[in-house]
Amino acid sequence: MNGLLLLADQASPRSWGTPLLWGGFAVFIVTVLALDLGVFHRKAHEVRPREALVWSAVWIGLALLFNVGVALHRGREAGLQFLTGYLIEEALSVDNLFVFMVVFSYFSVPKTYQHRVLFWGIIGALVMRGIFIWAGIELMDRFHILLLLLGGFLVFTGVRILLQRDEQVHPERNLVLRLFRRFVPMTSDYDGHRFLVRREGRTLATPLLMVLVVVEVTDIIFAVDSIPAILAVTQDPFIVYTSNIFAILGLRSLYFSLSGFMDRFHYLKVGLGLILVFVGFKMVAKYWKMDLPILVSLGVIVALLAGSIVASLLRPQKTPPAVPPGTPS
Repeated sequence: MNGLLLLADQASPRSWGTPLLWGGFAVFIVTVLALDLGVFHRKAHEVRPREALVWSAVWIGLALLFNVGVALHRGREAGLQFLTGYLIEEALSVDNLFVFMVVFSYFSVPKTYQHRVLFWGIIGALVMRGIFIWAGIELMDRFHILLLLLGGFLVFTGVRILLQRDEQVHPERNLVLRLFRRFVPMTSDYDGHRFLVRREGRTLATPLLMVLVVVEVTDIIFAVDSIPAILAVTQDPFIVYTSNIFAILGLRSLYFSLSGFMDRFHYLKVGLGLILVFVGFKMVAKYWKMDLPILVSLGVIVALLAGSIVASLLRPQKTPPAVPPGTPS
């Protein structure tokens, strides 16, 4: 272990970790995902709230354990950076959860198959987030003004969320969905948990594959907000990626844990909007060589997130927003 940490210390200051550490993290992720799909969810079934809560605790526990390892071996600052990035990603994931609810409802996806869709959606997210993070850090290294532009974009996005709290999601307007329906031959009904089927000598997509495509595109759209938000905290590729991935890994369990009462947290969008505005101004300040201590940033984010949850519980919404109905065509 000492030799491994020595190699890490010899890495460049912007990249915590050597290929050995990156490879070790990759092996860990592949192992837990293989156990998830191949052992614990080998047979498709509806994920009950109790099971989801247990898994949520497992993923959060693993993230915090990793966080402790970061703090012990890379110092308090790196540990706080990981924790702040993890909380930002978890907070911004709430919007993803609502969209997942709408998409699954619109396409009438059986609850038995929803876990499989989210599982493969996360596989795609692991790759796409890595590309986004690498590209973002490289561009910020080469073009410092991107700090100013991305910071302004986050402030704009946060203000838009604050002004459009009741905006509804309409999957049928998704351009990728319309293109998929037009160019990809598909069945009119689900065929178990299969994404592709062979019928009359032709390979056809099932509606489940269409749902997976929508989920993947949704994650890419949300990554445009969440990754710059974490880059406002740190540009260390390993911390940015690992905090991002740990948050995503727990996203499925979080969805099944909260899907039954997401409408109760109606002030969460206000909290998320304020968080984006805060990290946007933080990124702009960094462009002018001014930055808040990481402990202050963490405190602000925790306060905004906790405050929006408490406000939602203290002032319940009188009329829960309706989820637009629909069926796959």
